[in-house]
Amino acid sequence: MSGLDKVMKPRSIAVIGASTKEHTIGSDIMKRLTDYGFTGPIYPVNPKGGEILGLKVYRNVLEIEGDVDLAIIVVNAKFVLDTIDQCHEKGVGGLCVISAGFKETGAQGAELERALLAKVREYNMRCVGPNCLGVVNTHPGVRMDGCFAESLPERGDIGFVSQSGALGGGILNILKDLNLGFAQFISIGNQADVNAETAMEYWENEDDVKQILLYMESIQNPANFRALASRISKKKPILALKAGRSAAGASAASSHTGSLAGADKAANALLMQSGVIREYSLENLFATAKVFANCPIPKGDRVAIITNSGGPGIMATDAVCEYGMQMAQLSDATKETLRSFLPAAASVKNPVDMIASAPIEHYKQTLETVIADENVDMIVVIYLPFLGLKDIDVARAVMDIKERHPEKPIVGVFMTTNSFFAQLSEMKVTVPFFMYAEQAVDGLNRLNQQRLWVNKPVGQIPTFSVDKDRARAIIRESIDQGREQLTTRESIDVLEAYGVRVCQSGFAVDEQEAVAIADRIGYPVVMKMTSKTTSHKSDVGGVRVNIQSADELRAQYRDLVEKLKARDLLEGLEGVIIQEMVKGSREMVCGIASDPQYGHMVMFGLGGVFIEVLKDVIFRLAPLTDVDAEEMIRGVKAYKLLEGARGTTPAQMDQLRDCLLRISQLVTDFPCITELDINPLIVSEKNGEGIAVDGRVKVDMEKARAQLA
Repeated sequence: MSGLDKVMKPRSIAVIGASTKEHTIGSDIMKRLTDYGFTGPIYPVNPKGGEILGLKVYRNVLEIEGDVDLAIIVVNAKFVLDTIDQCHEKGVGGLCVISAGFKETGAQGAELERALLAKVREYNMRCVGPNCLGVVNTHPGVRMDGCFAESLPERGDIGFVSQSGALGGGILNILKDLNLGFAQFISIGNQADVNAETAMEYWENEDDVKQILLYMESIQNPANFRALASRISKKKPILALKAGRSAAGASAASSHTGSLAGADKAANALLMQSGVIREYSLENLFATAKVFANCPIPKGDRVAIITNSGGPGIMATDAVCEYGMQMAQLSDATKETLRSFLPAAASVKNPVDMIASAPIEHYKQTLETVIADENVDMIVVIYLPFLGLKDIDVARAVMDIKERHPEKPIVGVFMTTNSFFAQLSEMKVTVPFFMYAEQAVDGLNRLNQQRLWVNKPVGQIPTFSVDKDRARAIIRESIDQGREQLTTRESIDVLEAYGVRVCQSGFAVDEQEAVAIADRIGYPVVMKMTSKTTSHKSDVGGVRVNIQSADELRAQYRDLVEKLKARDLLEGLEGVIIQEMVKGSREMVCGIASDPQYGHMVMFGLGGVFIEVLKDVIFRLAPLTDVDAEEMIRGVKAYKLLEGARGTTPAQMDQLRDCLLRISQLVTDFPCITELDINPLIVSEKNGEGIAVDGRVKVDMEKARAQLA
């Protein structure tokens, strides 16, 4: 048996801290194990000895005659380490530490938890917890309810990980009402050893687990999570409810990219790049789980709607279109068959409206006919109570047809009383039923999302030929001078070293040099100050555009110097950058923000003055794949502008993609870069190139010194 098998598929269990006292955890764990019918021997352990539920109580785990795979520990935190020592001596391989009193209590508890983990590692054990609800396996060969939720588990196909014990317990208590069941459940608690990633990897090849649900408040190792989840989600759906969506503190970041980033944007990017379906409420999490539990993955996104009322059919149609799925075009043969038995007033187009007088036979015949149409991938069946037709009879008919035709997803929308759904909770349900059309279509969208992810190419992380030594030298010079903020000139030079298309430019320290560079580049030009003390140039009039001649350039240069002098900022002036004037009305932005937990995020979107107003931006975690970069470009609302709206030159999409990939490579090579802005990245009207006309790079001094040492 593997280490986690000892926890999740134990052949024998010792409950250390078992109790005869009613409504204690030690008592409830014993009751759940026996009531659910654990298939192996249960050994209660308590220093007082005696008998619990007809079973002999052992004074310590070493007294037990037989082998023990799993020890469920329910003793005071101060006795846990000694208990683990005894378990090791006994040969126990799996631990589930229910006991609280560890890192959740403060520094002393955290130290105790570190000692616990050290023993677990030393003894080559696997440990769930501490401070957790317990573990469940509903397989008939195991039947382990090793937690203290009030209700016994319902059998199903879900592997569920909960970081919150109380929430997990509440969910176990309402499974029957949800028409859902679990295959396995792990309450990870403080996740000292076993965490969500451990569980996902364990369930990857477990035939009993068909879908994985996660309730998470934190992701301990984002890089490892991404590697595991992106692989496992190709085999079975992973649904996640990630709590803690606050972006507090993001406004403290000094760059545009930083101010738009937040911890939740990083988490969202991670889940999306990993193929994890994110839900934002428990209601939606279990609604989606219900769909995956009862529906196959569709072959396409063409949806047919069958209804006995026009209004809900129209609302379902709207929802299908809003999700970007297609309304199926029913074949002429299908329409002809429908006309043969439906009344003349019925509509045989999609949505198929059988009208309010539709008897149960029309539901059966219509569903059978629509399922057979090769143009249909998924079906919504809508019922409203009319003319004495019973909701439960229609539901049974739909489920009977589903049993005969399991190849296509069918969801039901039954706008009827709550008593109908109460009846369903007492039945074996094989079709997901919802009260409202939007809920049903949302479920179909999640099925389609999984289909698209499974069929999506994995993507490659390209490596470009770059001048890494030049970039290193520029960053080194900045930190040697005690500056975490690179100047504009240095920032642009770093970007150019990594092959980002930047403006033709030159650096001038005085008026004469500025004119000479402008004469070489050709007018019109842009003049930008570069300063070691002033970050945002536009705030001090440090950007002058559309300069048409040498005389105008001289006048603008002198005006800049006067304004800086008046604000006592002249001392920080390093010089000016003279750039070609790039003409283009489409200003994009791309950049890097750094999250302390998730690492570097790459941003792309609509830039210029609109960036912080419209916030049409997308984040993904570095390193980017080519597929990630393409999705970012296509995912912004401004994509229509890039395609060439109103006769403008279409953007060079491959070149924009490479720009994102190159800055991703830059921060992978130099993790000390904490922020990077290219704003604006102007799409040239001449040839559609994305040209970086401004750049801003910031580094972490401590990391930079360590990396460049």
